This record gives sequence, structure tokens and C-alpha cells, in this order.
Amino acid sequence: MSKQKEADLILKLYDLRRETVMREARNWFFTFNPGSVQDFMDVLTSDKSGYYRMVISYWDMAASLVNNGAIDAQMFNDANGEHLFVYAKLEPFLEDLRRETGNTQYMAQLEKVVKEIPDLEAKLTIIRERIKKMIAIWQERTHAAQAAAAVAAGSQA
Repeated sequence: MSKQKEADLILKLYDLRRETVMREARNWFFTFNPGSVQDFMDVLTSDKSGYYRMVISYWDMAASLVNNGAIDAQMFNDANGEHLFVYAKLEPFLEDLRRETGNTQYMAQLEKVVKEIPDLEAKLTIIRERIKKMIAIWQERTHAAQAAAAVAAGSQA
């Protein structure tokens, strides 16, 4: 496939990420902070199940295009970074998730693409540190908003 066609596929993948519900799902995934396989199982049986499945299946599908030769891996990785963020959240639980779901190929396409990236462990460490900081900021903002709402509700009483 020509580089132009591969680039067009990447741009189409980008357009899919901009779709309203997909953007909502991606925003939710950024706040999802799993600490155990049970957190994943709880999400799969919650109202956020669709968001979770949308994000992970998108990245597994996109990775399958790379693994099957439709998009060059270097071009894909140069144009994207979010797949590493998704993988960084999943990877510590991946084997247990596969066992729990009974799907030995769960996220295998994404895993294959990511494992080919040079200096992967160093990159994952940096991403996980960034995730911790983002979660802390998000939690701080949530608590501040809740405190402000409680103060506002108290002053109106």
C-alpha cells in the first residue's frame, strides 16, 4: 500500500476519534483508574461498559490494521500516542483479564503493536507517572467542586 493510502487511513482513524460519543468515551477512559481486574469487571457491568468497550476495541482494531500491513508501524506510532496510554492502563492486568474473560486474544492486536516500540518499558513508566498526576489533578478538582457545591447549598439553606 502506498504511503499516501496509509496516511489516509490514519486520518480516517483520527476522524473516528473525533466522533461525539467516541470523544466522550475517550474522556471517560482518561479518568478510569483501575487498580484491579475487578475494576474492569465492574466497568463491564456498569453504565460505562459501552465507553470502555468503544475505547479498547477502537485501539485493538487500529492496531490490527498495522499488524496486517495496512498501515506502517512506524507511521502509526509516529502519528499516535493514545494507544500507549490505553495499553499502560491495561497491561498490568492483561493476563488476568484474558483469564477472567476467557479470551486469550483479548487486546492481542494492540499488545503486538506496542511491544514492537523501542524503549517500551521506559515509555510506559513515563506514561504511568503522567497518569498518576492526571488522576490526582482530576480527583482534586472533583473534591473542590463538591466542596464548593456543599458550601453553596449550605449558604442557600
